[in-house]
Amino acid sequence: MAHRRGRAGIGALAKKGETSKFSKKAEEIKTTSLQSAMETVKKLEVKLTEFAKTHHEAIASDPAFRHKFLSMCAPLGVDPLTTKKSFWSFLKMGDFYHELAVKVAEVCYAYRSRNGGIMPIHEVQKVLMTRGTKFRLNNMTTKYSEDDIIIAIEKLKKLGSGFRTIHVGGTRMVVSVPTELDNDHMQVIQLAQDISGGITIDMVEDITGWNSDRVRRAMDLLLAEGMAWLDKYEGLEFYWFPSVWKGTLST
Repeated sequence: MAHRRGRAGIGALAKKGETSKFSKKAEEIKTTSLQSAMETVKKLEVKLTEFAKTHHEAIASDPAFRHKFLSMCAPLGVDPLTTKKSFWSFLKMGDFYHELAVKVAEVCYAYRSRNGGIMPIHEVQKVLMTRGTKFRLNNMTTKYSEDDIIIAIEKLKKLGSGFRTIHVGGTRMVVSVPTELDNDHMQVIQLAQDISGGITIDMVEDITGWNSDRVRRAMDLLLAEGMAWLDKYEGLEFYWFPSVWKGTLST
């Protein structure tokens, strides 16, 4: 019996040795793969740098091209907006988005009393264009797209100022107040957007299947924040949402 236990012990040691070899080999492969991945990223960064130098005028003047360039940077962890001291400072993109963020904030604050701090991105862009607001990027006057405005809002968001973007149906909106909107609030706003007019408590109940208390909770917050207006007409209460009115905010 002792002889059998000895053989079993030798087998266990052999298996342990094999496991150790496999673990060591796995670590070697892991290290090699990591080094290879880092070298690949560095090569891609060099290519990206060359691309930026070659196409810096297109990046500055064409919003669609600029957005695609930033989309190329993101997976590599490259952010041309972050610092003036980095190589990417020659693009001056950080200054451009900072200036755009300031102007976007000005528009949102100016219209907050009308819409309660929620405004479609395309309306923000329309107001800026109506005002004749112009920006320069890399010493060139440049156009700005909704994508540019969204990136500018992300810069504001990092300051903890309450700015953020949300989707209401197929519309991207900017929220400029710290109020948290849940799915019920979003659904009510989307309903008003779909109807393109005033909505009542009964209408929301019929379409969503919610009970009266749930609808009123959503309406009360939107009303308190100024995102909805209440209008009483012939005994009925209509809730209106300035943020989804068509063509009324650009004046």
